[in-house]
Amino acid sequence: MAAPVWSLDPRTGKRRERVAVEATADAVDAAVRAAHTARGPLADRGRRAALLRRAAALLEADADRVLATADAETALGTARLTGELARTAHQLRSFADLVDEGAFLDVRIDHRAPELAPPRPDLRRYKIPLGVVAVYAASNFPLAFSVPGGDTASALAAGCPVVVKVHPDHPATSERCAALLRRAATDTGLPADTVTLVHGFQAGLDLIRHPLVAAAGFTGSVRGGRALHDAAAARPRPIPFHGELGSLNPVVVTAAAAAERAEEIGTGLAGSMTLGTGQFCVKPGLVLLPDGAAGDRLLAALTAAAGATGPGVMLDHRMRDGYLAGVRERAQLPDVQMPLAPVVEAEGHTVDAAVLTVPAARLTAAGPHDLLLEECFGPVTVVARYAGEDEAGAVLARMPGTLSATLQLAAAESAGTDPEGRGARLLAAVTPLAGRVVVNGWPTGVAVAPAQHHGGPYPAATSTATSVGGTAVERWLRPVVYQDTPPALLPPELREANPLGLPRRVDDRPEAPAAPRTAAPTAGEEPGP
Repeated sequence: MAAPVWSLDPRTGKRRERVAVEATADAVDAAVRAAHTARGPLADRGRRAALLRRAAALLEADADRVLATADAETALGTARLTGELARTAHQLRSFADLVDEGAFLDVRIDHRAPELAPPRPDLRRYKIPLGVVAVYAASNFPLAFSVPGGDTASALAAGCPVVVKVHPDHPATSERCAALLRRAATDTGLPADTVTLVHGFQAGLDLIRHPLVAAAGFTGSVRGGRALHDAAAARPRPIPFHGELGSLNPVVVTAAAAAERAEEIGTGLAGSMTLGTGQFCVKPGLVLLPDGAAGDRLLAALTAAAGATGPGVMLDHRMRDGYLAGVRERAQLPDVQMPLAPVVEAEGHTVDAAVLTVPAARLTAAGPHDLLLEECFGPVTVVARYAGEDEAGAVLARMPGTLSATLQLAAAESAGTDPEGRGARLLAAVTPLAGRVVVNGWPTGVAVAPAQHHGGPYPAATSTATSVGGTAVERWLRPVVYQDTPPALLPPELREANPLGLPRRVDDRPEAPAAPRTAAPTAGEEPGP
């Protein structure tokens, strides 16, 4: 008998309601096969764009119930979740616009050139969807990185049906959002099974191994992501696995920056590390701070501001226990001090922020202090005090891959007018580590924009792709080229007259579309000019 799936209240630890049952192997197979049948209807770009816009509208229309359910399951608060719902709707509409434009298809045509040596045949290339995509929902974003989130939106934009493995921290929210997405599909003439769900740990493993699953997207822990990544690679036919895993998100504060604005940086850091109870994937987890009076002032401002945030509720009690254990284990290392310690209540449900300090010299060589170079999920940061730029550089050289790296520079260093060129050197030092480099700001708050990149070297991510922004669609596509193919057999996207009005490169020159269209010509219709 399948185990029940319960919605839990993280504020009390009590059950709210029974939502579903964990999917058996047969149920996973049925969900994947149902999604697989939607590939043909999803080939219609017009319907894909309509689906994404309709999904955004339905989420907004049902906002009150979606937000109430999400807050009850995550304790993230209505204000935070309202912003997340707006972001989610924006993502869906942004991908609809991308589908309409069609540039993501990357159409390239090189005409036959017999005069070349060797002769060139007629070549026509574009990108096609991979097939069914498995999406593993995140715990900390029940909307934007879950059922209606960026992985789902980008996969649908590419023309790939989606099977979502629901995160156990918000199953009721997931079911409600899935119902809205499935309704959006039927409202726009697509099968409801364009999006399907499965619940349960074993279901996640069965899903990644299913022969009809063509790719997967994941946001979560290093341990969970690596296990799925290895399972994807071990299949008889390996598939792409785009995982966003752990991230330390280091911050480097120069001595000159600390002298100029110690209190401002300390307060800003406190806000970033405690945002969402420290459960953002780009929370600053390690800060390289110079020794000296200015660094002391900054540390004092950080400690005061972080301590003033008050207690918060984490997404579930397992994460709360992990946070408290992680802080305790780090605090027990030699030379580690804790100027701000969390209050621990045996029967409590909340956590407080923590600040740890360590001499940076402890991190310049391998040893037990390497634990400080691993992410601790929750509102804690480690401040490593460095004696000079060489010592800070030695720590950076040992950093694992990360989603973001932040530089806090003085005015002259930012302008490139400091005689030592410190700003440029630090930028060059952190660029190999991170997918996004932030200067004089804070990494929390990932803008959904065409130029965004949310990923980074391992263990931040398992691929070089982004999970945020328009180029996220590229994860679910592959190129195919047709050589010397008779015009009547070519797909509409590659026909000479460009009947769909797509942007393309012809003989290696960009060609603007004359009359953009999202729908393919119907049977017997002549391609337009």
